[in-house]
Amino acid sequence: MSDAEAQAAVEEVEEEVPADAPAVGDIIEGEGEASSSHEEEDKKVDGGDDGAGKAAEESSAKESETSDNNDEESEGSSETKEASAAVSSAAPAKPEEPEETRDHLSLVFIGHVDAGKSTLAGQILFLTGQVDERTIEKYQEEAAGKAGTSWYLAFIMDTNEEERTKGKTVEVGRAHFETPKRRFTILDAPGHKNYVPNMIGGASQADVGVLVISARKGEFETGFEKGGQTREHAMLAKTLGVNQLVILINKMDDKTVEWSQTRYDEIVGKLNPFLRQSGFRPRDVTFLPASAYAAAFIKEKPAPGVCRFYDGPPLLQILEDIPLPRRNAEAPLRIPILDRMKDAGKLIIQGKVESGSVRINQKVMLMPGKKVGKVTFLGTDLKEVRVARPGENIRISISGLNDDHVRSGFVICDEEKAITPVPQFEAQIAVIDLLPHKPILSPGYGAVFHCHTIVEECSIKLLLHEVDRKTGAVAKKKPAFVKKNSMVACRIEVAQPVCIETFKDFPQLGRFTLRDEGKTIAVGTVTRLPQARPKTDQASA
Repeated sequence: MSDAEAQAAVEEVEEEVPADAPAVGDIIEGEGEASSSHEEEDKKVDGGDDGAGKAAEESSAKESETSDNNDEESEGSSETKEASAAVSSAAPAKPEEPEETRDHLSLVFIGHVDAGKSTLAGQILFLTGQVDERTIEKYQEEAAGKAGTSWYLAFIMDTNEEERTKGKTVEVGRAHFETPKRRFTILDAPGHKNYVPNMIGGASQADVGVLVISARKGEFETGFEKGGQTREHAMLAKTLGVNQLVILINKMDDKTVEWSQTRYDEIVGKLNPFLRQSGFRPRDVTFLPASAYAAAFIKEKPAPGVCRFYDGPPLLQILEDIPLPRRNAEAPLRIPILDRMKDAGKLIIQGKVESGSVRINQKVMLMPGKKVGKVTFLGTDLKEVRVARPGENIRISISGLNDDHVRSGFVICDEEKAITPVPQFEAQIAVIDLLPHKPILSPGYGAVFHCHTIVEECSIKLLLHEVDRKTGAVAKKKPAFVKKNSMVACRIEVAQPVCIETFKDFPQLGRFTLRDEGKTIAVGTVTRLPQARPKTDQASA
């Protein structure tokens, strides 16, 4: 199947039962808004029992008192530890730090292996003052004895020994920088095909994608050909909700390129049709030439005459001006958990606020475990805060939780508007490709389900009906199987209950991909949760 056909299949997926459910094509086309015109249909889903966390609420009453005391200490975290302990109720309170007004964006750096993603991230951190000259000199010496002298900037992001020795990113690197207008989190995704699951985890946390392309002769072609990660990364990013994409054509100063406009135009000409087929609208894609190693068009423009054909802004200015994604601070709280760690004996949970807001002393529930507790600590990437809103990458502590209660893919939510874990669900999928030795998809087909931070084994339980990708007609007969380039409504069963939502209600928690043996075989949207509670007034439930 040609790339054009495969991507066309993704674009043209039609709606699944119920008739108002959003199509996969809506995701790929960037129509990530939840429709409110069919709420009555969703109220017809099968009922389940409410019972979410009442007993746990009682059991955590005592911890709440301790949590309140901890909150008072956290307000004075800028004081010394001794001074904080000595403050009496009669003492004047220290004025609170003004609330941060700059917007926050999470950036995922994606692209084929050796495109220069880690070098770009390291250069940005250096140019924005996050790394000093002395540290850079240390990395230069270390790189000379390992991957090579030109890798020293990548060492800022690639912190473990394996990554530095081999010169390849394995885990998603994480760093932070600020500009006068905005705050940013960098998520440096690995480019090797063996680590695509790690890349998916990074992209699921991102608002904006920076697709790094190597302009060097031969390297662009390798990444863009079938099997290269340029294509898969761009498609996965779009499926995971990244609608804004910056295409940084790197290594323009390489001796095989030498800032050639012909080479730049050739790459842009090949990428544009592919990105349109992947669902990126022209207005959502920005191209620029650059050299991450030489810092050309990163923070500032190079010297006059270096690049005569591009007169646009450098990367950091583009990122400052890029439109913000739409966020709803009034929606029910949803924080998919990315990771957990211990800090001075305290359990710290990492995640991104996808909807709603969270604040100190707020009572929340962790699903699917139905553990209830109060927020005792809350911090963004750089500092402790009192409240976090949608789009923020946060660190959070909740009273009454231990390591056994928390794992990646769980969701922190409102106690009274909790997400419901489900063992199976109905979905609309576009079958992009299948393995040569498994050329058909039928009931019983096993794959790995990726949705927000969830990674779970799954199987196709039932094929409901096939959709003609050209006419949109729904076949009346249930298919026994489908092949690649097909669109089908199906029921999927997961090995363990997962915390997901319908795409219509929560787009961020309703998009997913299916992978098999290291290959992306399908993308889809959740259309119905058969085990979900009816959407009734939570207070009266």
